[in-house]
Amino acid sequence: MAAKGYDAGVKEYRDMYWTPDYVPLDTDLLACFKVTGQPGVPREEVAAAVAAESSTGTWSTVWSELLTDLEYYKGRAYRIEDVPGDPESFYAFVAYPIDLFEEGSVVNVLTSLVGNVFGFKALRHLRLEDIRFPIAYIKTCGGPPAGIQVERDRLNKYGRPLLGCTIKPKLGLSAKNYGRAVYECLRGGLDLTKDDENVNSQPFMRWRDRFEFVAEAIQKAEQETGERKGHYLNVTAPTPEEMYKRAEFAKELGMPIIMHDFLTGGFTANTGLANWCRDNGMLLHVHRAMHAVIDRHPKHGIHFRVLAKCLRLSGGDHLHTGTVVGKLEGDRASTLGFVDQLRESFVPEDRSRGVFFDQDWGSMPGVFAVASGGIHVWHMPSLVTIFGDDSVLQFGGGTQGHPWGNAAGAAANRVALEACVKARNEGRELEKEARDILTEAAATSPELAIAMETWKEIKFEFDTVDKLDVG
Repeated sequence: MAAKGYDAGVKEYRDMYWTPDYVPLDTDLLACFKVTGQPGVPREEVAAAVAAESSTGTWSTVWSELLTDLEYYKGRAYRIEDVPGDPESFYAFVAYPIDLFEEGSVVNVLTSLVGNVFGFKALRHLRLEDIRFPIAYIKTCGGPPAGIQVERDRLNKYGRPLLGCTIKPKLGLSAKNYGRAVYECLRGGLDLTKDDENVNSQPFMRWRDRFEFVAEAIQKAEQETGERKGHYLNVTAPTPEEMYKRAEFAKELGMPIIMHDFLTGGFTANTGLANWCRDNGMLLHVHRAMHAVIDRHPKHGIHFRVLAKCLRLSGGDHLHTGTVVGKLEGDRASTLGFVDQLRESFVPEDRSRGVFFDQDWGSMPGVFAVASGGIHVWHMPSLVTIFGDDSVLQFGGGTQGHPWGNAAGAAANRVALEACVKARNEGRELEKEARDILTEAAATSPELAIAMETWKEIKFEFDTVDKLDVG
């Protein structure tokens, strides 16, 4: 059979894959793409090309098309919408039959939806904005190894956000000094401390040494405070075999939680590690290193709400989400939209939060949202308001930058958190009354008073690059 030719192929895609009368089935996987086509190519043709190239289409008519039922297996572009405030782009909604995807494989879903189609010449830009996973597919995925409620039960921590801290400097400390920093933070009042994303097993601090000194620090802090403590030991490694070896050693040391960089490590490794954690009674903290390479451009890539959904399916008990108020990119409404996807059982469509589809998560456990990146005690009222109780608030420099040291910084964070939770429970408006609430608490906490004085002028006020498309 003859080749279609580029222009003819795009038009033929329109005839087969543009189906505006199609009503999506409950079992269809739905995707919303933000599409910027090449000048002069009709929207319907570009949308149809996206549906074709991400499902059953190819550039040439092939004889083996006669050996299958393309009407059953093809993706269908079923709706086009304008993007508010953007005359050159549009939203294309595509429905995919569930049988196109291997059960329980986030890898396979992403390979199809964001594979070769992103290099298609009919496009200038393409961004995957959202996915609706059918409940039938969600039931094939393992999800979080433990989930929010099980983690609270294991750690015996209720009624407030958890407090964490990333050990700084992130690189260069010896294992013994690293363990000392962990101990000071935990004894000062934090619940959890953390390896940074790029702490693996470098010459200055091999992983086994770090694990041993951290375990000693945790045990000592637990004995002194009477509270359950933990540290996210990063088991991300060059190979899956090495990753599991590190995870097994953390378990031998009696550690409650380990950590994985799910994008640089890959979804295959992450799902395997989540399954291991579920079988071995371990919690899994997930870092999103590399996400902004994929999600920050407003017209090209994958929105973080999609990556967050994929992580919940792949498996993780915590996921970094940004802070809204700290040093990292994050629109408030958009952040609240994907935080809901991590924690709720059902999330309704809400364009004001960037949610394009109803999403039913069924009985899948929720994931703790982790706010981390350039935050300090002055941010505490906003953080408690934005993220609520089912979150982990992590202060790196905002703990260890305290003039009196790590333990004092941790104590300041703990006092500020408990003051904000108490005020909220009393019905006070945290963000409006922030200064009064913190000042009242600082009257009996010199550590908090010094922290407030230290960071009173520190702000990160930059325009958000990736804003919601709201007219």
